[in-house]
Amino acid sequence: MGYKEQYNFWLEDSYFDEAVKKELQEIGGDEKEIEDRFYKDLAFGTGGLRGVIGAGTNRMNIYTVRKATQGLANYIKKQGGEAKGVAIAYDSRRKSPEFADEAALCLAANGIKAYVFESLRPTPELSFALRELGCISGIVITASHNPPEYNGYKCYWEDGAQVTAPKDKEIITEVNNVTDYHTVKTMDKTEAMNAGLYQVIGKEIDDKYMEELKKQIIHPEIIKEVAKDMKIVYSPFNGTGNLPVRRILREIGFENVYVVPEQEMPDPDFTTLDYPNPEDPKAFTLALALAKEKNADIVLATDPDADRLGIYALDTKSGEYVAFTGNMSGMLIAEYILRERTATGKMPENPALVTTIVTTNMARAISENYHVRFIEVLTGFKYIGEQIKWFEESGSNNYVFGLEESYGCLAGTHARDKDAIVAVMCLCEMAAWCKKNGKTVWDQMITLYEKYGYFKESQYSITMKGIDGAKQIEEIMNKLRSNPPKNFGELKVREFRDYDTGRTLNLETDTEGETGLPQSNVLYFDLTNDSWCCARPSGTEPKIKFYMGVKGTSLEDAEAKLAQLTEDLKAYL
Repeated sequence: MGYKEQYNFWLEDSYFDEAVKKELQEIGGDEKEIEDRFYKDLAFGTGGLRGVIGAGTNRMNIYTVRKATQGLANYIKKQGGEAKGVAIAYDSRRKSPEFADEAALCLAANGIKAYVFESLRPTPELSFALRELGCISGIVITASHNPPEYNGYKCYWEDGAQVTAPKDKEIITEVNNVTDYHTVKTMDKTEAMNAGLYQVIGKEIDDKYMEELKKQIIHPEIIKEVAKDMKIVYSPFNGTGNLPVRRILREIGFENVYVVPEQEMPDPDFTTLDYPNPEDPKAFTLALALAKEKNADIVLATDPDADRLGIYALDTKSGEYVAFTGNMSGMLIAEYILRERTATGKMPENPALVTTIVTTNMARAISENYHVRFIEVLTGFKYIGEQIKWFEESGSNNYVFGLEESYGCLAGTHARDKDAIVAVMCLCEMAAWCKKNGKTVWDQMITLYEKYGYFKESQYSITMKGIDGAKQIEEIMNKLRSNPPKNFGELKVREFRDYDTGRTLNLETDTEGETGLPQSNVLYFDLTNDSWCCARPSGTEPKIKFYMGVKGTSLEDAEAKLAQLTEDLKAYL
């Protein structure tokens, strides 16, 4: 069925409600808009759905959510897991509660019990909840840090991580097999509750989640010592982090936590934010103003579903607040945990730190310094969560910490996804240690640079929307794959890794090898002078992303090297 036929089907079929039909009638004269809404089904990728809210097959709406859930339900039944149930959480975005209910009622109509949070909750708490409840799967309705017109649907499996191979592709197949909307099941909410197929959850899970987080505290006595003097400014970016972040900081003893009032309460329009992403400096404008007013030590912000943490810290020498990348904040937490667990005898046997191939190389240097096994996985925190599962199954290692460059990390194994709530807690403990020792968090970052090297990373993205954009992204990847560059400027390519074919080519020895990681459309260039570059299409946005890293002898040297590598990449493209 072509896009125009799909459009007419949605307009005319009795399955679709009148509000949807009215919305579609209003775009009747806009051929390009009709094409964009109906030229394809909103792709159910390895992480689930993400798209603009609206009517159409290529949009987030109750019908695409139901269809995806029917595919998931079919898969759960084939696995014999319907008796275990599915946990569902949602964030503060438009239609999030409605989409959560649609998913729950589709599951219920398929005989699968849904455990639905009473109100918005962070993504990592869903990961915790589904394991706590013994569920077969979990769903989070969120578009994470995307603009307000987006929403999404993330799918988890019983280990608490987002679905990995081979289950990811098997679920995608089931979702794609649902081609007739009339085969998608749903039922009345009251009937579902009376049948015991829809259960509301809340405080009992919150309390257990909080207790798990507190197990990661290493020095409660240090927090107690500086709690009255340390000042923290926090913004939940109008999302799910507000209550759990304030609760955990209060319960472990911090007394001076100031929340940005304009960004405290849920707001699906993110009125004071162009882009609710802790990677965006503009998103910190109000938080930094409050920090200067309160003379805060650190400034923290979590994205709407509270799995990412952004920070600024005061540099007392300049009197300014310095921005930290996800790599920097992750390294501060990782180094503190490894150092203090080693010093206090709390490091488990066979410890391991897990990171992704596009995360800072400082992680390897820190791991080696503390004799912790260092493991790299593909981009996506689900692969870090998968390692935790394998450690538990094999007994080979004990997970201590995991991080990815995109402002996400996890201390502990209570969740299997990045957790900004536990990251806030650990970062604040580390900041308290700095305060006790007469240092700022920025001072500590410089200490790490001096000890391990001035590692610096950045990202360059090209956005290409629509049908033509997808083709252009594919052409760029094909060019890099079929004729890989021998150098970027003065930096020579030492090794080229194609994670799609699983092959590596060492250009210095002209020998081939294997990546040892699952198949993924990712290309990696290991360069001379401790530098690297990696290319991958985004799985959630119409972008191709280039990740880069260098190692310098000072902040200025690292900045200059990174700027040159970026220019050399652009010149090649």
